[in-house]
Amino acid sequence: MKYRSLVRQTLHYFARPSAGLPRGPITSPAAWRAPEVEKSGDYRMRLSDKEIAEIETAIARARSGGTPVRELSREDFVWDALRLRIFEWRREIAAGRGFVVVSGLPVQRWAPWQCEYFFWGLGLHLGTPGAQNPQGDLLGHVRDERDEVASVTLRQYRTRQHIPFHCDAADVVGLLCLRGAKAGGESWIASSVSVFNALWAAEPEKCRRLCAPFFLDTKAEGGLRAFPITPCAYADGVLRTFYHSDYFRTASRHPEVPALTDFERSVLDAYDALATSPEYCLKMQFAPGDIQLLSNHSIVHARDAYEDFEDLAERRHLLRLWLSLPRRRSLSERVSTERSRLGLLLDLGRHRLAQGRA
Repeated sequence: MKYRSLVRQTLHYFARPSAGLPRGPITSPAAWRAPEVEKSGDYRMRLSDKEIAEIETAIARARSGGTPVRELSREDFVWDALRLRIFEWRREIAAGRGFVVVSGLPVQRWAPWQCEYFFWGLGLHLGTPGAQNPQGDLLGHVRDERDEVASVTLRQYRTRQHIPFHCDAADVVGLLCLRGAKAGGESWIASSVSVFNALWAAEPEKCRRLCAPFFLDTKAEGGLRAFPITPCAYADGVLRTFYHSDYFRTASRHPEVPALTDFERSVLDAYDALATSPEYCLKMQFAPGDIQLLSNHSIVHARDAYEDFEDLAERRHLLRLWLSLPRRRSLSERVSTERSRLGLLLDLGRHRLAQGRA
């Protein structure tokens, strides 16, 4: 089974075409506002009994051969009724609103292996799974591990704390809820296109700064302490955003990274304020059996802090996938993407040498 290593996936995701600044607000299906989306509710879909029966048959067949789950291929999961819906979800994520929420999986009566086999099979039909950490984990577990590592280096999904708005280093992040929290733990999402448009209308100089690199703290993963990445890349009418409020702010703990200026802090503060405002922030609580699939190019996401149970078997527990999506690209986009990829490789090499000498 082919999958992307953390390095390959990061390069694929960060190599975004860039051709300067937009001249005004960006028109896109991904430019939505929370009240309208909440009112329509059409981002929510529910699996039918027929689809669930097909899923159960397919995952039982996939497991019967004894092949470990991460070695299974898309062909091992035969889903006729579900195939067209998965195609629609991928299209909505890549070229539409940027996210979908699917409900109805009977995870409370399923064994853990059934949940893992299903989610892995879904990921294979959507795209190519990628590693979520240097250890190569492809099917991640999001829960409070009660880890004692210093918070400045601990990845926040292993805690109960609030996670500020950010993107993950993959085209798509998928979450499957197995158990909810005792209290709290809402998922917050916002259209990064709409946030950019609002900031452009109010303070265009801050948008211009978002189109230039910020240093990103790697939290001791990936072989580099920090490296520069441009939050907002615009080309051919499309805005692709990578934003990570917390990791941009903590990068200057490393001696080779300059401290953020007051203006740069105000840029991050303004972006966070817009993303968390009722106009742009759509909040949802996961129930067992809910699946959230969202684009890391057009959506920023966050999580509210939560209270959980002491017993590990009762704690909030989500399965997570990072996926790269297949897509056709024009010649100009391929050229711009390759130029971006080579520039990123040169930057990473230069900073690796500099940090090795530090």
